[in-house]
Amino acid sequence: MNGIDLLTTTRAFRRRLDLTRPVDRRDLLDCLDIAVHAPSGTNRQPWRFVVIQEPAVKARIAEYYRKGFGAYLSARAPRPDQLADLASGRYLADHLHEIPALVVVCSLGRPPADPSPLRGASYYGSIYPAVWNFLLALHDRGLGATMTTAHLAYEREIAELLGIPFDEVAQVAMLPVAHLRPGPTAAAPRRIPAAELTSWDRWTL
Repeated sequence: MNGIDLLTTTRAFRRRLDLTRPVDRRDLLDCLDIAVHAPSGTNRQPWRFVVIQEPAVKARIAEYYRKGFGAYLSARAPRPDQLADLASGRYLADHLHEIPALVVVCSLGRPPADPSPLRGASYYGSIYPAVWNFLLALHDRGLGATMTTAHLAYEREIAELLGIPFDEVAQVAMLPVAHLRPGPTAAAPRRIPAAELTSWDRWTL
């Protein structure tokens, strides 16, 4: 897959995840090796990863995830164009415990409690590029995932379950990783052309 194809066909994979095929630890480490080449503020490289493949632990995390996802759904009234994505999200929540590997992405230090735009952007801007690198690397190998955050409603409980030092390390995302079942590889749909989203020299949108 060339670079442009990889960038335009990597998406949030949920229903296409193969729940029956194990993911090799070597493949996960190879993709994480690409993740850690992402840029970070002052090159501090704050990322840490916890990979969960133990069925009992995945089941516990899935319980927290479903509660967090349920609270998210009950707090919003989706637009008609969002219904398909929400149905896909429900599918993932229902089957999360069956996903071959869950990768919890962590960042050293806690997020700013009352962040200024600068501090908040610096904190998350130093970790999310690694998540994107990981997603690209997975897709290039026929694997897939999606970045999820619903479990963060129970971050402290999951930190205790996994032995993560809550006061020193923040969880910022979880990626359910699996091989992809056959499906389309076209560019992601519903993208507004950049020309309609871009101003030159001053805001005109």
